[in-house]
Amino acid sequence: MRSLCVVMYSISAFKNFKNTVFPPVTYSGPVSREMSQKSERRGIHVDQSELLCKKGCGYYGNTSWQGLCSKCWREEYQRARQKQIQEDWALAEKLQREEEAAYASSQGAQSHPQPSLAPFSKFEEKKTNEKTRKVTTVKKFFSPSSRTAPKKENHEGKTPSPSISRQASAETDRVSRDFVDFLKNLQKPGRDIHKQCRAFTESMANKRDLSADELSECVQDFYQNMSDRLMTHFKGSTDRVERVMDQVEKYIMTRLYKNVFCPETTDDEKKDLATQNRIRALHWVTIQMLCVPVDEEIPEVSDNVVKAITDIIEMDSRRVPRDKLACITRCSKHIFNAIRITKTEPASADDFLPTLIYIVLKANPPRLQSNIQYITRFCNPSRLMTGEDGYYFTNLCCAVAFIEKLDAQSLNLSPEDFERYMSGQASPHKQEPGPRTPAGPDGSPALSTAHQNLELLNGLGVRQERVLEAARNLESDLISWREAVEREVQEILAKYPLEIRPPPSAIDSDNVENDRLPPPLQPQVFAG
Repeated sequence: MRSLCVVMYSISAFKNFKNTVFPPVTYSGPVSREMSQKSERRGIHVDQSELLCKKGCGYYGNTSWQGLCSKCWREEYQRARQKQIQEDWALAEKLQREEEAAYASSQGAQSHPQPSLAPFSKFEEKKTNEKTRKVTTVKKFFSPSSRTAPKKENHEGKTPSPSISRQASAETDRVSRDFVDFLKNLQKPGRDIHKQCRAFTESMANKRDLSADELSECVQDFYQNMSDRLMTHFKGSTDRVERVMDQVEKYIMTRLYKNVFCPETTDDEKKDLATQNRIRALHWVTIQMLCVPVDEEIPEVSDNVVKAITDIIEMDSRRVPRDKLACITRCSKHIFNAIRITKTEPASADDFLPTLIYIVLKANPPRLQSNIQYITRFCNPSRLMTGEDGYYFTNLCCAVAFIEKLDAQSLNLSPEDFERYMSGQASPHKQEPGPRTPAGPDGSPALSTAHQNLELLNGLGVRQERVLEAARNLESDLISWREAVEREVQEILAKYPLEIRPPPSAIDSDNVENDRLPPPLQPQVFAG
């Protein structure tokens, strides 16, 4: 019984170890920000060393991996899993020995009956039931996604046959053709790569009962094995191996996207809804509260902000993890451009993270948590460990963690004001003195927004009246100008009247006897 408790505790501790997330964002004390000449505000500061792996290997860490890189996380995961397997084998062997001992004792009791046979039989029955319950409990921990078994059976019932599933969408067909064309340049290795990738995708299609972590482990193992083979074939040419691995990832993940993105065995969808509602509740957060060094009044800055928002939203429409990372990278580069134009100097890391948080709050990207988990599970680990893609992705994870933990102290607000803003009873956009528009008895954000829209409409009405008045003045000026031109023309005509003379007549028009005149002479030509 003690061994069972130890196993149960280790299993639960391991699951908590996997699900626990420690965001690397730290909130420093009040630091001076040059947003204005006479103001000091709280800034968001992240030490760059906290973005790296906690094992000190030098690669970028990830909040989903408890601050570890993919390499160190897999080592920890394999170590914990191996320990779990060993403990489970020990538990199974112990249960088997106890069952054999119980069976032997029951056989001895039947050959040598005792007066207390009935109580002993009840004891044996109770002990057998307890062992059965233990075995069932242990099996539940090792049967993947046992809670979603009914859904999976129903889902498998609706799953088309393999022949129908091979009829992929137009995008899948296009990616497959591009992959084949790319492998033609590799000749024999290309055929082997295509054969292995196709066999792997077909085998993964039959593994619908695996959990998301197990699916991720299968894909990552395939990446590692394929990379090792390519490294041997290309004799250590890292660039060529990366190009081939990019095409392999694109081909595999395009075909497996529907099965591995936001699977039913995870709570990714629930996290998406929670994050989306959280961002909606924080719609009132302003640039000044986050100390974002961006001036949206500058047209170029505003264009970069819009492009950054578009890129982070576009991430959800991509299927390949590398393409999703590319959207994050483009978004981050637009943010750096906006900061550089505003400050007329290169942006720093302390300026980038608050601006990224502001962009995420304004964009509220769809299925943000699912996309982050998808990239974490199925992206080529070399991209997340090094390079600008890994750096920007790590900062995005930090931004999401900051939004989830956002409180009054983070924004340099009092708890009372923070609660009023969160409940919609007040808005930080209305701080000027004067008569306030009532927000309604329930303090609804919708009513507050309606009053703001009414004020905007009133302002538009005043501007429209000004435009109409200017149009009427222009019409009056045109009429006056026309009348002035007509008067000037009349004065010129009166001063210089126009004389209409008859057309000149012929020379002999006055000769009444012209009918008697001889005909005019005609030139004649004589041949000599």
